[in-house]
Amino acid sequence: MPTQTPEFVPGLELSRVFYEEAVRPILDAAFPGLCYAAARVGTGSEVLGFDTARSTDHEWGPRLSLFLDPQDASVYGADLHELLRERLPKHVRGWPTHFHHADPDDPIGRMAMTDGPVNHRVWLTDVSRWLYDQLGLDVGSGEPTVRHWLAMPQQKLCEVTGGAVFHDELGTLTAARRRLAWYPDQVWRYLLACQWQRIAQEEAFVGRCAEVGDDLGSAVVAGRLVRDLMRLCLMLGRRYAPYNKWLGSAFQELSVAERLTPALHGAVTAERSSARERHLCDAYELVAAAQNATSLAEPVDPTRRLYHGRPFRVLHAERFARALAQTITDPALRALPLSGAVDQWADNTDFLAWKPPVHAAIDALGRNGLDQ
Repeated sequence: MPTQTPEFVPGLELSRVFYEEAVRPILDAAFPGLCYAAARVGTGSEVLGFDTARSTDHEWGPRLSLFLDPQDASVYGADLHELLRERLPKHVRGWPTHFHHADPDDPIGRMAMTDGPVNHRVWLTDVSRWLYDQLGLDVGSGEPTVRHWLAMPQQKLCEVTGGAVFHDELGTLTAARRRLAWYPDQVWRYLLACQWQRIAQEEAFVGRCAEVGDDLGSAVVAGRLVRDLMRLCLMLGRRYAPYNKWLGSAFQELSVAERLTPALHGAVTAERSSARERHLCDAYELVAAAQNATSLAEPVDPTRRLYHGRPFRVLHAERFARALAQTITDPALRALPLSGAVDQWADNTDFLAWKPPVHAAIDALGRNGLDQ
């Protein structure tokens, strides 16, 4: 490997080269006729298209997932893993294919040159197992149910449906990604209603906190509302929201971002509550108009108004939640409170990745017949 750092290339492009120039020739020679899919999907900023040179310092590099038929994975998986350890080139485009752990207790892998076998990042699995590990989804049970959709965090859906598939002779990975590309219509309407409801719960607090001298609390609430509006816009644009590190980057790719960003930026940088309120109301009206333009529900007056008899300007976002809720005909969804999917009411990363309690919480919310 050259002594200086190679020129940065997007991780998806590096993974494509890794597959085409390094992995595929080994598979063709050693396992002719083997059916598989090759993709760069799952965790990693490159899967979302947001990686930069900074990303190269850990768990970034020539990485790939190989999906085999479950029987082939059982029969050939271990041998294929070892074959790649022995035969993969030491680097691709100057980037090492070997990953090491500086500390045995550190799970993070970093690229390094090696003279021995390559500790590679080619994961071998089958589609069913991978979907269960990622989403808790049993593909053998057919189409995802309402319960499934509400238990799948958007970040995980980003990871499953993002990235790139370089080869898919089996077809099962492509079919699964197509099936999960976006929510069913009724689930989408319900989640939109729930997102408006979240905004309704706190929109008056910006003024109320300031009224009692809590300017910091007012600013914190404004920041929460801006985050909720950004996630709402992504949902209106039929795009899954990534975790917070990339939320702003994903939002900026929306067509509405150019018009909406000044108001959102003004809300989080304002030094006075009156300015926060004004900027938030500007943003509310733009997003409300975007909601009306979808024709998903009866149009609702998108203009700001007083919060009951108090001197706080708000949208009264619950009006939009109600309008959308009235369009929901699915009985399982109609029986639910407007609490939404798991990542609309919980944002702890460790919890969201822990499938048993997530499913238990969803089940507890839907005891009125969620699996109908």
